[in-house]
Amino acid sequence: MASATTPEHVVIVGAGFVGLSAAWYLQEEGVKVTVVDRGGVASGASWGNAGWLTPALTLPIAEPAVFTNGLKMMFDPASPLYIPLKADPKLLRFLVGFAWHSTPKKWQEAMRIYSEIGTTGLDAFDEIAEGTNAGPGVVEKTKPANPFLTGFKSLKDRDGLLHEFDMIHKTGGNVEFDLLTGDELRAMEPTLSDSVAAGVAIKNQRFLNPPKYMESLAESVIARGGDIVGAFNVTDIRDNGSSVTVIGSEGRSITADHVVMATGAWLNDMTKKFGVNIVVQAGRGYSFTVQPEVMPTHPIYFPTQRVACTPLGDRFRIAGTMEFRDANHALEPKRIEAIVAAATPVYKGINWENRKEEWVGGRPCTADGLPLIGATKSPRVHVGGGHGMWGVALGPLTGKLLAAGIVGKDKPAVARHFNPLRKGF
Repeated sequence: MASATTPEHVVIVGAGFVGLSAAWYLQEEGVKVTVVDRGGVASGASWGNAGWLTPALTLPIAEPAVFTNGLKMMFDPASPLYIPLKADPKLLRFLVGFAWHSTPKKWQEAMRIYSEIGTTGLDAFDEIAEGTNAGPGVVEKTKPANPFLTGFKSLKDRDGLLHEFDMIHKTGGNVEFDLLTGDELRAMEPTLSDSVAAGVAIKNQRFLNPPKYMESLAESVIARGGDIVGAFNVTDIRDNGSSVTVIGSEGRSITADHVVMATGAWLNDMTKKFGVNIVVQAGRGYSFTVQPEVMPTHPIYFPTQRVACTPLGDRFRIAGTMEFRDANHALEPKRIEAIVAAATPVYKGINWENRKEEWVGGRPCTADGLPLIGATKSPRVHVGGGHGMWGVALGPLTGKLLAAGIVGKDKPAVARHFNPLRKGF
């Protein structure tokens, strides 16, 4: 039940994983929620991602490997990491910060923070699934990977992932895994080709079907009394002193006690005037679906090729690339072709020309690899974003942290690392 200090009404801008999770947890506190989005549910990066809930792989994207093999491929349109040559002050500032946080010392600092998060992200998914007196939980469930598979064309390539796991252990985390031969991998997933020489089976990981899960989460929010308004293009946020007004196009507006900005790669558009100076850069990811002759049953990752693959029932989603570019830029066919070129040698029995659901979405990336979660310099304006590739895995936990801050509850100690007002690039 709501207390005397609990706000009556909160507007959430953004109907992705973070925004809808914040709505769900605010409803747990007895708060009325209105979610607005310029498109609709999951119209940004939440729809076409790989859907992985993998604490073992939830790591900062800025890493020392950038200096060994990343620099030469950053400007190659066919590489997994691509930066178009263009004069862009915001992108330049982000890249300077990204390079700074790719040093071994900074990377280890970020690794310790992710180890501190641990499996709390999965715990939040379980809470959302259960439902409470506030209303039903999410019907679409997460799925155990049993196990989560990674594949490599050589033992040398596999050593890179094992090094990351070693760092997780050294920074306080834990990863349980088994080493596999190529034949053992193919016994589990016959669609893998003979060029896959080795693998790692990671235990205690999960995955989900992003479109179905987002639809189910939205249905849960509505069933619990929330409103979701599409085609609402926010043009301004006004702090009135005791309330906040969300201004939309065509003269529309909503006034509430608080607002949560969960606008993904567009987070900087409205939050800078509230003291959020950390750059949120779109790290655009691409995906498409295919139908293999033998449908895989496990999520499969090829770290060297940066190709992420997830079974979605009757189709197989292939995702990849990190393209630092304006979030509004159109889909680049060459980036899809680059994923196909990387994935073709490690699979068999797939007609790559029969692709469907080609998609691009802007992951909201920060240079230090840490999200922005909490209040701005206005106690009525909150932000949740900047998760990079991990907006799905950490979405419900972020919603829980936001709701706790808005209603005045204590937050876990790890939340201190995500201050939106922190100094940095």
